[in-house]
Amino acid sequence: MTSAVAGPPQARSDERWADLDRLRRTSPMSDAVLDEVRGRHIRCGRHWLIDFASCNYLGFDFDPEIMAAIEPAVRRWGTHPSWSRLLGSPRLYPGIEDRLTALLGCEDTLLLPTTTLIHHSVIPVLAGRGQLFVEATAHRTVYEGCVGARGQGATLHRFRADRPEQLEALLRDAPAGGPRLVCLDGVDSMSGSVPDMPVLAGICRERGATLYVDDTHGFGVIGQRSPDDTCPYGTRGNGVIRHTGAGYDDVVLVGGFSKAYSSLLAFLAVPTRLKDRLKVTAGPYLYSGPSPTASLATVLAGLAVNDRRGDAIRADLHRRTVRVLDHVRGLGLDVPGARGFPIVEVPLAHGADLDDVVRFLWDQGIYVTVAAYPLVPRDRVGFRIQLTALNSDEDIDRLNGTLSRLAERRALRLRR
Repeated sequence: MTSAVAGPPQARSDERWADLDRLRRTSPMSDAVLDEVRGRHIRCGRHWLIDFASCNYLGFDFDPEIMAAIEPAVRRWGTHPSWSRLLGSPRLYPGIEDRLTALLGCEDTLLLPTTTLIHHSVIPVLAGRGQLFVEATAHRTVYEGCVGARGQGATLHRFRADRPEQLEALLRDAPAGGPRLVCLDGVDSMSGSVPDMPVLAGICRERGATLYVDDTHGFGVIGQRSPDDTCPYGTRGNGVIRHTGAGYDDVVLVGGFSKAYSSLLAFLAVPTRLKDRLKVTAGPYLYSGPSPTASLATVLAGLAVNDRRGDAIRADLHRRTVRVLDHVRGLGLDVPGARGFPIVEVPLAHGADLDDVVRFLWDQGIYVTVAAYPLVPRDRVGFRIQLTALNSDEDIDRLNGTLSRLAERRALRLRR
Protein backbone atom coordinates (compact mmCIF):
# COMPACT_ATOMS: atom_id res chain seq x y z
CA MET A 1 0.00 0.00 0.00
CA THR A 2 1.48 3.35 -0.99
CA SER A 3 1.02 6.65 0.83
CA ALA A 4 0.58 10.00 -0.83
CA VAL A 5 2.90 12.69 0.47
CA ALA A 6 1.96 16.28 -0.17
CA GLY A 7 4.73 18.05 -1.99
CA PRO A 8 5.57 21.74 -1.58
CA PRO A 9 2.80 23.05 -3.92
CA GLN A 10 0.16 20.97 -2.13
CA ALA A 11 1.51 22.00 1.27
CA ARG A 12 1.33 25.67 0.29
CA SER A 13 -2.23 25.18 -0.92
CA ASP A 14 -3.27 23.47 2.31
CA GLU A 15 -1.66 26.23 4.35
CA ARG A 16 -3.46 28.87 2.29
CA TRP A 17 -6.83 27.43 3.25
CA ALA A 18 -5.94 26.67 6.87
CA ASP A 19 -7.29 29.97 8.23
CA LEU A 20 -10.64 29.44 6.55
CA ASP A 21 -10.88 25.83 7.68
CA ARG A 22 -10.13 26.82 11.27
CA LEU A 23 -12.74 29.56 11.07
CA ARG A 24 -15.27 27.09 9.69
CA ARG A 25 -14.68 24.79 12.64
CA THR A 26 -14.56 27.39 15.41
CA SER A 27 -16.63 30.43 14.40
CA PRO A 28 -20.37 30.56 15.14
CA MET A 29 -20.87 32.52 11.91
CA SER A 30 -19.27 29.93 9.63
CA ASP A 31 -21.02 26.77 8.46
CA ALA A 32 -23.83 27.64 10.87
CA VAL A 33 -27.15 25.83 11.09
CA LEU A 34 -30.05 28.25 11.51
CA ASP A 35 -33.14 26.98 13.29
CA GLU A 36 -35.65 29.77 12.63
CA VAL A 37 -36.05 32.83 10.43
CA ARG A 38 -38.40 35.75 11.05
CA GLY A 39 -37.64 38.26 8.34
CA ARG A 40 -34.15 39.54 9.15
CA HIS A 41 -34.12 38.04 12.63
CA ILE A 42 -32.63 34.56 12.78
CA ARG A 43 -32.22 31.98 15.53
CA CYS A 44 -29.29 29.63 15.93
CA GLY A 45 -30.01 27.32 18.86
CA ARG A 46 -31.33 29.66 21.55
CA HIS A 47 -29.47 32.69 20.24
CA TRP A 48 -31.31 35.34 18.19
CA LEU A 49 -29.41 37.61 15.82
CA ILE A 50 -30.14 40.42 13.37
CA ASP A 51 -29.24 39.25 9.88
CA PHE A 52 -26.84 41.53 8.00
CA ALA A 53 -25.43 38.66 5.93
CA SER A 54 -28.39 38.17 3.59
CA CYS A 55 -28.18 39.29 -0.04
CA ASN A 56 -31.98 39.42 -0.40
CA TYR A 57 -31.63 43.15 -1.04
CA LEU A 58 -35.27 43.90 -1.94
CA GLY A 59 -36.81 41.69 0.73
CA PHE A 60 -38.59 39.58 -1.88
CA ASP A 61 -37.91 36.42 0.15
CA PHE A 62 -40.72 37.38 2.56
CA ASP A 63 -42.94 39.46 0.26
CA PRO A 64 -46.50 38.06 0.70
CA GLU A 65 -47.48 38.67 -2.93
CA ILE A 66 -44.44 36.81 -4.22
CA MET A 67 -44.80 33.95 -1.75
CA ALA A 68 -48.44 33.53 -2.78
CA ALA A 69 -47.39 32.87 -6.39
CA ILE A 70 -45.70 29.58 -5.54
CA GLU A 71 -48.63 27.25 -4.83
CA PRO A 72 -50.64 27.92 -8.04
CA ALA A 73 -47.52 27.37 -10.17
CA VAL A 74 -46.60 24.14 -8.37
CA ARG A 75 -50.15 22.81 -8.74
CA ARG A 76 -49.92 23.43 -12.50
CA TRP A 77 -46.32 22.37 -13.20
CA GLY A 78 -45.33 20.18 -10.26
CA THR A 79 -42.40 20.91 -7.98
CA HIS A 80 -39.68 20.53 -10.61
CA PRO A 81 -39.76 20.50 -14.44
CA SER A 82 -37.07 17.85 -14.70
CA TRP A 83 -36.29 18.04 -18.40
CA SER A 84 -33.07 19.31 -19.84
CA ARG A 85 -33.95 22.65 -21.38
CA LEU A 86 -32.77 21.25 -24.71
CA LEU A 87 -35.75 18.87 -24.52
CA GLY A 88 -38.41 21.23 -23.25
CA SER A 89 -39.16 24.24 -21.07
CA PRO A 90 -42.37 25.12 -19.22
CA ARG A 91 -44.11 28.21 -20.56
CA LEU A 92 -42.76 29.99 -17.46
CA TYR A 93 -39.32 30.20 -19.10
CA PRO A 94 -40.20 32.21 -22.24
CA GLY A 95 -42.52 34.33 -20.11
CA ILE A 96 -39.61 35.32 -17.89
CA GLU A 97 -37.19 35.79 -20.79
CA ASP A 98 -39.60 38.11 -22.61
CA ARG A 99 -40.19 40.28 -19.53
CA LEU A 100 -36.50 40.28 -18.61
CA THR A 101 -35.42 41.29 -22.11
CA ALA A 102 -37.83 44.23 -21.99
CA LEU A 103 -36.60 45.24 -18.52
CA LEU A 104 -32.93 45.13 -19.48
CA GLY A 105 -33.44 46.75 -22.87
CA CYS A 106 -31.19 44.19 -24.57
CA GLU A 107 -31.66 42.10 -27.70
CA ASP A 108 -32.37 38.76 -26.01
CA THR A 109 -31.88 36.77 -22.79
CA LEU A 110 -31.21 33.16 -21.86
CA LEU A 111 -32.12 31.65 -18.48
CA LEU A 112 -29.89 29.06 -16.78
CA PRO A 113 -29.92 27.83 -13.15
CA THR A 114 -27.02 29.77 -11.54
CA THR A 115 -24.32 32.29 -12.38
CA THR A 116 -21.66 29.81 -11.26
CA LEU A 117 -22.83 27.31 -13.88
CA ILE A 118 -22.90 30.10 -16.46
CA HIS A 119 -19.30 31.15 -15.74
CA HIS A 120 -17.99 27.59 -15.78
CA SER A 121 -19.73 26.69 -19.03
CA VAL A 122 -20.08 29.89 -21.07
CA ILE A 123 -16.67 31.52 -20.56
CA PRO A 124 -14.85 28.57 -22.19
CA VAL A 125 -17.30 28.67 -25.11
CA LEU A 126 -16.79 32.40 -25.69
CA ALA A 127 -13.01 32.33 -25.17
CA GLY A 128 -12.29 29.29 -27.35
CA ARG A 129 -8.54 29.09 -27.98
CA GLY A 130 -8.23 32.86 -28.04
CA GLN A 131 -7.09 35.55 -25.62
CA LEU A 132 -8.82 35.82 -22.24
CA PHE A 133 -8.45 38.76 -19.85
CA VAL A 134 -9.76 38.52 -16.28
CA GLU A 135 -9.93 41.42 -13.83
CA ALA A 136 -7.72 40.89 -10.77
CA THR A 137 -10.56 41.17 -8.23
CA ALA A 138 -13.23 39.35 -10.25
CA HIS A 139 -15.43 36.94 -8.33
CA ARG A 140 -13.85 33.56 -7.67
CA THR A 141 -16.43 31.81 -9.85
CA VAL A 142 -15.57 34.07 -12.79
CA TYR A 143 -11.89 33.28 -12.30
CA GLU A 144 -12.64 29.55 -12.14
CA GLY A 145 -14.50 29.83 -15.45
CA CYS A 146 -11.43 31.50 -16.92
CA VAL A 147 -9.13 28.78 -15.58
CA GLY A 148 -11.41 26.22 -17.21
CA ALA A 149 -11.10 28.10 -20.50
CA ARG A 150 -7.31 28.13 -20.16
CA GLY A 151 -7.41 24.35 -19.74
CA GLN A 152 -9.18 24.18 -23.12
CA GLY A 153 -6.59 26.28 -24.92
CA ALA A 154 -7.23 29.96 -24.12
CA THR A 155 -4.36 32.22 -23.09
CA LEU A 156 -5.12 33.90 -19.76
CA HIS A 157 -4.08 37.43 -18.78
CA ARG A 158 -4.95 39.51 -15.68
CA PHE A 159 -5.59 43.25 -15.41
CA ARG A 160 -6.99 45.78 -12.96
CA ALA A 161 -10.20 47.63 -13.75
CA ASP A 162 -8.92 50.78 -12.05
CA ARG A 163 -6.07 50.85 -14.60
CA PRO A 164 -7.88 50.85 -17.96
CA GLU A 165 -4.64 51.71 -19.73
CA GLN A 166 -3.33 48.31 -18.60
CA LEU A 167 -6.21 46.53 -20.34
CA GLU A 168 -5.72 48.66 -23.45
CA ALA A 169 -2.02 47.71 -23.59
CA LEU A 170 -2.72 44.01 -23.07
CA LEU A 171 -5.31 43.98 -25.85
CA ARG A 172 -3.02 45.96 -28.16
CA ASP A 173 -0.10 43.57 -27.66
CA ALA A 174 -2.09 40.31 -27.72
CA PRO A 175 -1.77 38.12 -30.83
CA ALA A 176 -4.27 38.88 -33.56
CA GLY A 177 -6.89 36.37 -34.63
CA GLY A 178 -9.25 34.29 -32.52
CA PRO A 179 -11.71 35.40 -29.81
CA ARG A 180 -10.88 38.08 -27.26
CA LEU A 181 -12.88 37.99 -24.03
CA VAL A 182 -12.58 40.41 -21.10
CA CYS A 183 -14.21 39.29 -17.82
CA LEU A 184 -14.97 41.41 -14.75
CA ASP A 185 -17.55 42.14 -12.07
CA GLY A 186 -20.20 44.84 -12.36
CA VAL A 187 -20.84 45.60 -8.68
CA ASP A 188 -17.99 44.23 -6.56
CA SER A 189 -19.34 41.63 -4.13
CA MET A 190 -17.15 42.79 -1.23
CA SER A 191 -17.06 46.58 -1.50
CA GLY A 192 -20.08 47.47 -3.64
CA SER A 193 -17.88 49.53 -5.97
CA VAL A 194 -18.54 49.82 -9.72
CA PRO A 195 -15.79 50.06 -12.38
CA ASP A 196 -15.80 52.67 -15.14
CA MET A 197 -17.89 50.48 -17.41
CA PRO A 198 -18.20 52.89 -20.39
CA VAL A 199 -14.42 53.34 -20.58
CA LEU A 200 -13.72 49.60 -20.34
CA ALA A 201 -16.45 48.78 -22.86
CA GLY A 202 -15.04 51.41 -25.23
CA ILE A 203 -11.55 49.89 -25.02
CA CYS A 204 -12.96 46.44 -25.76
CA ARG A 205 -14.87 47.68 -28.80
CA GLU A 206 -11.83 49.50 -30.18
CA ARG A 207 -9.67 46.39 -29.76
CA GLY A 208 -12.18 43.82 -31.03
CA ALA A 209 -12.93 42.21 -27.67
CA THR A 210 -16.16 41.10 -26.01
CA LEU A 211 -16.79 42.42 -22.49
CA TYR A 212 -18.26 39.78 -20.14
CA VAL A 213 -19.80 41.34 -16.99
CA ASP A 214 -20.98 39.50 -13.87
CA ASP A 215 -23.68 41.76 -12.40
CA THR A 216 -25.09 39.31 -9.87
CA HIS A 217 -25.13 41.89 -7.07
CA GLY A 218 -26.07 44.94 -9.12
CA PHE A 219 -29.10 43.52 -10.91
CA GLY A 220 -32.28 44.42 -9.06
CA VAL A 221 -30.66 47.28 -7.11
CA ILE A 222 -29.08 49.73 -9.58
CA GLY A 223 -30.66 50.71 -12.87
CA GLN A 224 -31.06 53.27 -15.60
CA ARG A 225 -30.42 56.94 -14.80
CA SER A 226 -32.33 60.08 -15.69
CA PRO A 227 -31.98 63.78 -14.76
CA ASP A 228 -34.97 63.59 -12.41
CA ASP A 229 -33.81 60.53 -10.40
CA THR A 230 -34.86 60.70 -6.77
CA CYS A 231 -32.50 57.87 -5.73
CA PRO A 232 -28.81 57.36 -6.64
CA TYR A 233 -29.58 53.74 -7.53
CA GLY A 234 -31.51 54.95 -10.57
CA THR A 235 -34.75 53.26 -11.57
CA ARG A 236 -36.11 49.83 -12.49
CA GLY A 237 -33.12 47.89 -11.10
CA ASN A 238 -32.13 46.82 -14.61
CA GLY A 239 -28.44 46.48 -13.92
CA VAL A 240 -25.02 48.00 -14.30
CA ILE A 241 -25.01 48.36 -18.10
CA ARG A 242 -28.13 50.53 -18.07
CA HIS A 243 -26.96 52.31 -14.90
CA THR A 244 -23.63 53.38 -16.42
CA GLY A 245 -24.86 53.85 -19.98
CA ALA A 246 -22.21 51.48 -21.34
CA GLY A 247 -24.52 49.93 -23.97
CA TYR A 248 -24.86 46.29 -24.97
CA ASP A 249 -22.79 46.32 -28.17
CA ASP A 250 -20.09 43.62 -27.79
CA VAL A 251 -21.16 43.09 -24.16
CA VAL A 252 -22.41 39.90 -22.49
CA LEU A 253 -24.20 40.66 -19.23
CA VAL A 254 -24.58 37.87 -16.68
CA GLY A 255 -26.93 38.33 -13.75
CA GLY A 256 -28.66 36.33 -11.09
CA PHE A 257 -32.05 36.35 -9.40
CA SER A 258 -30.60 34.76 -6.25
CA LYS A 259 -29.74 38.12 -4.65
CA ALA A 260 -32.30 40.90 -5.13
CA TYR A 261 -35.07 38.56 -6.37
CA SER A 262 -34.46 35.75 -3.83
CA SER A 263 -34.88 33.00 -6.44
CA LEU A 264 -32.69 30.24 -7.86
CA LEU A 265 -32.27 31.42 -11.43
CA ALA A 266 -29.71 33.29 -13.53
CA PHE A 267 -29.48 34.80 -17.01
CA LEU A 268 -27.34 36.07 -19.84
CA ALA A 269 -28.22 39.18 -21.85
CA VAL A 270 -26.93 38.33 -25.33
CA PRO A 271 -27.70 38.75 -29.02
CA THR A 272 -30.16 36.13 -30.33
CA ARG A 273 -27.48 34.53 -32.53
CA LEU A 274 -25.33 33.92 -29.44
CA LYS A 275 -28.32 32.66 -27.47
CA ASP A 276 -28.97 30.06 -30.17
CA ARG A 277 -25.31 29.05 -30.15
CA LEU A 278 -25.30 28.59 -26.35
CA LYS A 279 -28.34 26.35 -26.57
CA VAL A 280 -26.14 23.72 -28.21
CA THR A 281 -22.80 24.46 -26.51
CA ALA A 282 -23.51 25.46 -22.87
CA GLY A 283 -23.60 22.47 -20.53
CA PRO A 284 -26.35 23.74 -18.19
CA TYR A 285 -28.79 24.11 -21.10
CA LEU A 286 -27.94 20.66 -22.42
CA TYR A 287 -27.48 18.59 -19.29
CA SER A 288 -28.39 20.33 -16.02
CA GLY A 289 -31.64 19.99 -14.16
CA PRO A 290 -33.55 23.28 -14.45
CA SER A 291 -34.61 25.63 -11.66
CA PRO A 292 -37.48 24.48 -9.42
CA THR A 293 -41.00 25.65 -10.26
CA ALA A 294 -41.08 27.76 -7.10
CA SER A 295 -38.08 29.76 -8.29
CA LEU A 296 -39.60 30.37 -11.72
CA ALA A 297 -42.89 31.45 -10.13
CA THR A 298 -41.22 33.84 -7.68
CA VAL A 299 -39.12 35.41 -10.45
CA LEU A 300 -42.25 36.15 -12.50
CA ALA A 301 -44.03 37.54 -9.44
CA GLY A 302 -40.91 39.50 -8.49
CA LEU A 303 -40.73 41.12 -11.91
CA ALA A 304 -44.35 42.26 -11.47
CA VAL A 305 -43.63 43.62 -7.99
CA ASN A 306 -40.53 45.36 -9.32
CA ASP A 307 -42.64 47.12 -11.96
CA ARG A 308 -45.09 48.44 -9.37
CA ARG A 309 -43.15 48.86 -6.15
CA GLY A 310 -39.47 48.36 -6.94
CA ASP A 311 -38.37 51.98 -7.07
CA ALA A 312 -40.00 52.78 -3.71
CA ILE A 313 -38.29 49.74 -2.15
CA ARG A 314 -34.93 50.79 -3.56
CA ALA A 315 -35.31 54.36 -2.30
CA ASP A 316 -35.97 53.06 1.21
CA LEU A 317 -33.06 50.63 0.95
CA HIS A 318 -30.78 53.50 -0.04
CA ARG A 319 -31.96 55.54 2.96
CA ARG A 320 -31.11 52.69 5.33
CA THR A 321 -27.74 52.16 3.67
CA VAL A 322 -26.83 55.82 4.04
CA ARG A 323 -27.56 55.60 7.77
CA VAL A 324 -24.88 52.93 8.14
CA LEU A 325 -22.39 54.61 5.80
CA ASP A 326 -22.75 57.97 7.56
CA HIS A 327 -22.14 56.25 10.89
CA VAL A 328 -19.00 54.34 9.86
CA ARG A 329 -17.57 57.41 8.18
CA GLY A 330 -18.31 59.41 11.31
CA LEU A 331 -16.27 56.85 13.25
CA GLY A 332 -13.40 57.38 10.80
CA LEU A 333 -13.46 53.78 9.60
CA ASP A 334 -11.91 52.56 6.38
CA VAL A 335 -14.78 51.35 4.16
CA PRO A 336 -13.20 50.45 0.78
CA GLY A 337 -15.12 51.38 -2.34
CA ALA A 338 -18.29 52.47 -0.51
CA ARG A 339 -20.48 54.39 -2.98
CA GLY A 340 -23.89 53.88 -1.42
CA PHE A 341 -24.55 50.32 -2.58
CA PRO A 342 -26.01 48.19 0.27
CA ILE A 343 -22.70 46.37 0.82
CA VAL A 344 -20.33 47.78 3.44
CA GLU A 345 -16.88 46.21 3.74
CA VAL A 346 -15.31 46.67 7.19
CA PRO A 347 -11.62 45.60 7.40
CA LEU A 348 -10.07 44.97 10.81
CA ALA A 349 -7.16 46.91 12.24
CA HIS A 350 -5.43 43.56 12.76
CA GLY A 351 -6.55 40.51 10.80
CA ALA A 352 -5.40 38.23 13.61
CA ASP A 353 -8.26 39.60 15.75
CA LEU A 354 -10.93 38.13 13.46
CA ASP A 355 -11.99 35.38 15.87
CA ASP A 356 -12.45 37.83 18.74
CA VAL A 357 -14.36 40.33 16.58
CA VAL A 358 -16.68 37.65 15.22
CA ARG A 359 -17.41 36.40 18.75
CA PHE A 360 -18.14 39.98 19.88
CA LEU A 361 -20.56 40.55 16.99
CA TRP A 362 -22.24 37.23 17.76
CA ASP A 363 -22.63 38.10 21.44
CA GLN A 364 -24.14 41.45 20.44
CA GLY A 365 -26.67 39.68 18.22
CA ILE A 366 -25.22 40.91 14.90
CA TYR A 367 -24.84 38.40 12.05
CA VAL A 368 -22.51 39.40 9.20
CA THR A 369 -20.54 37.85 6.35
CA VAL A 370 -17.10 36.97 7.68
CA ALA A 371 -14.29 37.85 5.24
CA ALA A 372 -11.32 35.64 6.07
CA TYR A 373 -8.16 34.90 4.12
CA PRO A 374 -7.99 33.54 1.39
CA LEU A 375 -11.51 34.71 0.50
CA VAL A 376 -10.00 38.20 0.70
CA PRO A 377 -6.36 39.38 0.80
CA ARG A 378 -4.81 39.45 4.26
CA ASP A 379 -4.92 43.25 4.37
CA ARG A 380 -8.73 43.16 3.86
CA VAL A 381 -9.63 40.55 6.48
CA GLY A 382 -12.76 41.68 8.32
CA PHE A 383 -16.47 41.39 7.64
CA ARG A 384 -19.11 42.51 5.18
CA ILE A 385 -22.44 44.10 6.08
CA GLN A 386 -25.36 43.71 3.67
CA LEU A 387 -28.45 45.86 4.06
CA THR A 388 -31.86 44.74 2.84
CA ALA A 389 -35.32 46.21 2.64
CA LEU A 390 -36.37 44.06 5.62
CA ASN A 391 -33.78 45.51 8.01
CA SER A 392 -35.66 47.93 10.25
CA ASP A 393 -34.39 51.24 11.62
CA GLU A 394 -34.16 49.51 15.01
CA ASP A 395 -31.93 46.85 13.45
CA ILE A 396 -29.66 49.55 12.08
CA ASP A 397 -29.53 51.32 15.46
CA ARG A 398 -28.31 48.04 16.98
CA LEU A 399 -25.73 47.58 14.22
CA ASN A 400 -24.40 51.13 14.50
CA GLY A 401 -24.09 50.84 18.27
CA THR A 402 -22.13 47.62 17.93
CA LEU A 403 -19.79 49.17 15.35
CA SER A 404 -19.19 52.08 17.74
CA ARG A 405 -18.17 49.66 20.49
CA LEU A 406 -15.81 47.84 18.15
CA ALA A 407 -14.27 51.17 17.13
CA GLU A 408 -13.77 52.06 20.79
CA ARG A 409 -11.85 48.80 21.15
CA ARG A 410 -9.68 49.85 18.18
CA ALA A 411 -10.63 46.63 16.42
CA LEU A 412 -11.58 48.26 13.10
CA ARG A 413 -9.24 49.85 10.57
CA LEU A 414 -9.28 53.64 10.40
CA ARG A 415 -8.98 55.75 7.29
CA ARG A 416 -5.43 56.79 6.58
